[in-house]
Amino acid sequence: MNPVKPLNTTSHTAASHIAVSHTAASLPRLPLRALPLPGGRSLRWHPRAALIAGLLLLALLGTAAWTLTAGDYPLPVRDVLDILGGGGRRADRYIVMEVRLPRLLTALLVGAALGLAGALFQTLARNPLGSPDVIGFTVGSATGALTVILLIGGGAAAVAGGAVAGGLATSLLVYLLARRGGTQGYRLVLVGIGVSSLLASLNAYLIARASFSDAQSAAVWLTGSLNARGWEHCTPMALALLLLLPAAVLLGRPLRMLELGDETAASLGVRTEAVQLRLVLTGVALTAAATAAAGPVPFVALIAPQAVRRLTRAPGPNLLPAALLGALLLALSDLAAQRLLAPTQLPVGVLTGVVGGGYLLWLITRHWRRTA
Repeated sequence: MNPVKPLNTTSHTAASHIAVSHTAASLPRLPLRALPLPGGRSLRWHPRAALIAGLLLLALLGTAAWTLTAGDYPLPVRDVLDILGGGGRRADRYIVMEVRLPRLLTALLVGAALGLAGALFQTLARNPLGSPDVIGFTVGSATGALTVILLIGGGAAAVAGGAVAGGLATSLLVYLLARRGGTQGYRLVLVGIGVSSLLASLNAYLIARASFSDAQSAAVWLTGSLNARGWEHCTPMALALLLLLPAAVLLGRPLRMLELGDETAASLGVRTEAVQLRLVLTGVALTAAATAAAGPVPFVALIAPQAVRRLTRAPGPNLLPAALLGALLLALSDLAAQRLLAPTQLPVGVLTGVVGGGYLLWLITRHWRRTA
């Protein structure tokens, strides 16, 4: 398959300029292993991708140990392990089990959901800008949540419902507008950027008409924050990922075929429009759940799939490695947000915004140098 073509206009957009190939042909060929399964089937896997996934798991364990032991109230690793096993002093148990652990798990789950959603959307759009925070799905989830927070009122469950409803409505609008003649990558990105701009204006209007205290809380939430996250945020996020991760993995095979193009995938027996719709709904549900738990954290869904693709050098969406790297990025960013200006805690979205902005500048500069 050829790289995604830019718009046939005299003024090319950033989305069309940065479009790159997501096919196996654009990556170095790597040895493929097969694991025999019952019934004469086999599971194909790439040794380098498996190695990268293992290293990411080790990095996650190290980040978790650092998060649970460091801080204004430092604890030895031995004491933390004792607490996780059911022992420890009451004060230490409170610090670990009620303050640090639920926040850490929320960061890992939200980061995994965003990395997974980014891999789904970027592969579907065949464009590195096709992440949910660029094409408007994260902003749509934020609009739904802000509507509940500022206009209706309600607890965490109502905010989560509003985020899911806003994300689904936005995805349906973008999908229908970009669907003409097949959901092509550049069209999905451009329509998503336009819808995102409109919803961002609506979000600003909702905050402007709110009371000062509500507007201040909403502004912090819109930045993306893990401050004061507890089990009431972690548990729903864990349930959502438990349901959506298998659904995304099952869509991995038709998603790889869609990388070849809609016509080629259809000739191989893929019901392209039905698969695309299921992919969009799964990705939006992941994005909405993450937004409900931590707010619209920027750039994790943009960076994780692209960085994983460069690390593994394996074709395909790399769903599980992207989820692992997304979890690692958000956990490390939250750790930095807690420590850089301690005792003041920054919203984690500030850190991911800095990292993501730098990555986007690098991506644009790299493309300009290659086309110069």
